[in-house]
Amino acid sequence: MKFVLAPLAGFTDAPFRRLCFEGGADLSYTEMVSAAGLAHGSSPTRHLMETMPGEGPVACQLFGARESDLAFAAREATACRADDGSPRFVELNLNAGCPMTKVTREGAGAKLAEDPEKVYRLLKAMVENTDLPVTLKTRLGPHPRRRTVFELLDAAERVGAKGFILHARYTSQMHGGEVHLDELAEVVSRAKIPVTGNGSVVDAKSAAAMAATGVDAIMVGRAALAAPAIFAALKAGGDVRRAVCGEQNEVVRKHLGYLLEFRRQLAERFPRDHIPSEDAFASVKMHVHLFRYFNGRPGAAALRARLNSVRTLAEILAAIQNF
Repeated sequence: MKFVLAPLAGFTDAPFRRLCFEGGADLSYTEMVSAAGLAHGSSPTRHLMETMPGEGPVACQLFGARESDLAFAAREATACRADDGSPRFVELNLNAGCPMTKVTREGAGAKLAEDPEKVYRLLKAMVENTDLPVTLKTRLGPHPRRRTVFELLDAAERVGAKGFILHARYTSQMHGGEVHLDELAEVVSRAKIPVTGNGSVVDAKSAAAMAATGVDAIMVGRAALAAPAIFAALKAGGDVRRAVCGEQNEVVRKHLGYLLEFRRQLAERFPRDHIPSEDAFASVKMHVHLFRYFNGRPGAAALRARLNSVRTLAEILAAIQNF
């Protein structure tokens, strides 16, 4: 069974993807990349498409609501090259599942799950503008009274998509509540293309339950934030607590090192863009991860309070060392 890292806005940048690849992930996804942002020449959007050596195979996830934007974004992502000249991405994915208001109010993300024919047109725009495999990530539908997943699957298959990623919840559930494994299994039984399952896989038990649906791969999201090594633990079918409660100081130091390496790369590739100083870059980026690395451990509350006030790399390292 393959285990892949889910696209998580604000989290799955290149340094974190690299940690997860080292922790056993078979594939990882970029943060959601705005097709409209690319079409309008947004530099911060292009930064989201940067990869770094050592992070393994990466798929680029795009979101948008206009065919022209997705066509442009597909061409741009396809043209991206790694340092050795090979394609930077192994797959392009359309997000039709994010329930966050800032995405759905643009008609993108989970809003698309209400309109399978529009999803077909957006996927078609991508397929016609890339030679990379195109996949769809979506949900069961807007709410239990309106299940659209089979129409979405049909749209993906008709357009020639190479995979279907299903978060087995409805949009109305956001990220909580029951994961409908029975409905996921029904989708798998009908699908003619590979299906990846997604939704609250946090340990060996939940991974086994999802694997029992017959999916081709399992996507892990929030559970990886505190433990990039969770993928290897899940593959081994063992206790993931060792991955979560391992030597976090070592993980944090490695993460910080990758962040600084990535910052230097951004500064070199985007010399005209404003790239924050090392202190500012590390402080902002690590705050979103540090709280999760140490959450639930003795002294975590005091560490959180301390980290809220630090502004330099040296202060971050000192706080961690003292913890």
